[in-house]
Amino acid sequence: MITELLDEALSLEIATQIKSKAKNCFDNACKAALAMEGALYVQGFLVTPGAPYKPIEYSWIELSERIVDPTFPHLGLEAQHLHYFRAQSLSVKQLKAILEESKEDYPEDDPLPVYGDQPYEYYGDLMLGGKNYQIAYEQALVKCRELNPPKKQ
Repeated sequence: MITELLDEALSLEIATQIKSKAKNCFDNACKAALAMEGALYVQGFLVTPGAPYKPIEYSWIELSERIVDPTFPHLGLEAQHLHYFRAQSLSVKQLKAILEESKEDYPEDDPLPVYGDQPYEYYGDLMLGGKNYQIAYEQALVKCRELNPPKKQ
């Protein structure tokens, strides 16, 4: 689990700069990583109280131990209600190489999210991501259950 706080001001600033879109966290994080010096592109899971009552596969950037979430303005939640669980992070150099390779090898497919090499482990309803995804998903699931306990009958 990531315990760093979300940098709300920088998240809002970069969201405006890259013209972030509501349901496109992977593209938003990619654009933000490419626009900011020293950023890491991060994929993992976001957990919030309430619906959808399960971890959300998600992407953000990290900059000097701070979370910068260019999709934050579209979430409609306060920063203290957002819990980020990192599965993998990529330097801008690694991200650019993956994007280039994807354009050449799979031009019709969206290169994001990035899952790394096979074999993939099972997590949730998806068959993608390695062991690190499994661990992040399980940690996120625990937090999700903590935030959304079952209602007593």
